[in-house]
Amino acid sequence: MNQNINQLNTVLNYVKDTFVGKNDVVDLLGICLLARENAFLYGPPGTAKSAIVRTLAKTVKDGKNFEYLLTRFTEPNEIFGPFDIRKLKEGELLTNTEGMMPEASMVFLDEIFNANSAILNSLLMALNEKIFKRGKETKHLPALMFVGASNVLPEDEALNALFDRFLVRINVDYVNPELLQQVLLAGRKLENEEETEIPEIHADAIRQLQSLCRTIDLKPIYEVYLNTIMSLRNTGIAISDRRAVKLQNLIAASALICGRNEAVLSDLWVLKHIWDTEEQIEILEGIINRTIEKDDHPDSHPQAMQNKTPNPEEVMKDVKILVEKWNVGPLSFEEQNVIKDKLRYLQTRCAWIRNPEQKQYIQQEIETLWQKILQSV
Repeated sequence: MNQNINQLNTVLNYVKDTFVGKNDVVDLLGICLLARENAFLYGPPGTAKSAIVRTLAKTVKDGKNFEYLLTRFTEPNEIFGPFDIRKLKEGELLTNTEGMMPEASMVFLDEIFNANSAILNSLLMALNEKIFKRGKETKHLPALMFVGASNVLPEDEALNALFDRFLVRINVDYVNPELLQQVLLAGRKLENEEETEIPEIHADAIRQLQSLCRTIDLKPIYEVYLNTIMSLRNTGIAISDRRAVKLQNLIAASALICGRNEAVLSDLWVLKHIWDTEEQIEILEGIINRTIEKDDHPDSHPQAMQNKTPNPEEVMKDVKILVEKWNVGPLSFEEQNVIKDKLRYLQTRCAWIRNPEQKQYIQQEIETLWQKILQSV
């Protein structure tokens, strides 16, 4: 186990070194790869979404990669392969999948929400059950992971089922301005294709780790996990029973990649990335950080340690913005709920402020706004 875990961490570190400021993205892709769950990359063009996945795919030895940019006019043949003409002459309707998605170990579908109804049903089954079904033809897919990407979230209800198949949602934004110089140098190096030794991991080694991931002991965090799911549902974040079951695989993957055979409280950090809307990102951040900050396990995942003490000035600025929005009015029911959710998040952030005077002042401002909200009900 240790050798395979070390190889995977070496691969992930290589991708992190290649793409400055994208550690969170790479770490989450690593979690999805271990858990054999699908990841969705959301962000504007030019944030290296495709390049990161392509680089990670290159490190998987003996694996076939499939990458495709979907449009509204993409046909099933372009994804799954054309019908085999030779077999068709013999009266058999079989698909020639050579070089296509059904044979790939790493699959990347860019602009995933351009998928049309012609390919949607087959794609849904492939994403959820790792099975390709076409007519009487059924084939189990060798895919280690599916990654989808888009710079927009789905607006059509017909695409919600497709979005739901991606368990982890990763927000990929432009890097911090402080890191821009490093990005320029790394990008120049990548464009010049300077020869560097690329670490590799066998596809079979990943499959062994995926099987091992199912054996991780989740009992130490089970009660907290259950309460967290109930809490998230109460705040309006929809988590189906199916997703609740699958999310356990992500928690187990976080433990495994840290070399542990049992989960600890900080492994719940992965739950920060199950949002459906941009508004939920901050809400999840607040709830999950408040849960995992109690854990001080020495072998916690690096991403679990990203709880930074909030800047009081930034928190106060965000509170004032909410006060102004509420005072402008009138607000729709949905707009009011967004303000309430953000205010709850700021309330949890405020609890982490170390300076007692600043904390008390901001808490008073938050309480004043809550009073206004309650009076309007």
